[in-house]
Amino acid sequence: MGAARLRTGIIAGYAAVVVGLVYAAFSLYWTLGGTALLDTVGGEVGDLARRGGTAAFALGLGATLLKVAGCGLCYLLVRTRGRVRWVLVPAALGGCLLIVYGGVLVAVGALVLTGAVEPDSAVDWTALRWHVAIWDLWFLVWGILLTTTTVAFRRQSFVDVPASHG
Repeated sequence: MGAARLRTGIIAGYAAVVVGLVYAAFSLYWTLGGTALLDTVGGEVGDLARRGGTAAFALGLGATLLKVAGCGLCYLLVRTRGRVRWVLVPAALGGCLLIVYGGVLVAVGALVLTGAVEPDSAVDWTALRWHVAIWDLWFLVWGILLTTTTVAFRRQSFVDVPASHG
């Protein structure tokens, strides 16, 4: 593996871990009853989090654990430089899913914000701005970082070299 590709994979991978953990921290904070920035989430998820209860806790905990698991997968990918083959497929799928999910939501939200698309119903403009500029964009950036890491390490996984953890 070329030094530049290795460096790119490592930097993108650790950045993906940090981005994911910070995002997971927000989910955990709201799951545990925090309310700061909750009005920027909007919609049914924001309403559910404000009401609290078992459903809100389960949804928040599930989101937190999923984000942490994604970080763990990316960390494993970086630490093994892609030599643990089973990590590549879920990392690639996760990266693509995050790119599509974040990209579509950012694009559609931006079209509504610019007036290019008329919304069907009442819009929480504050939440929409935050989703386009922060929350959904965060998914897109996380997906790009995870995909960059996966691509950087993909060839290494097929080289018969013992995995090192350093």
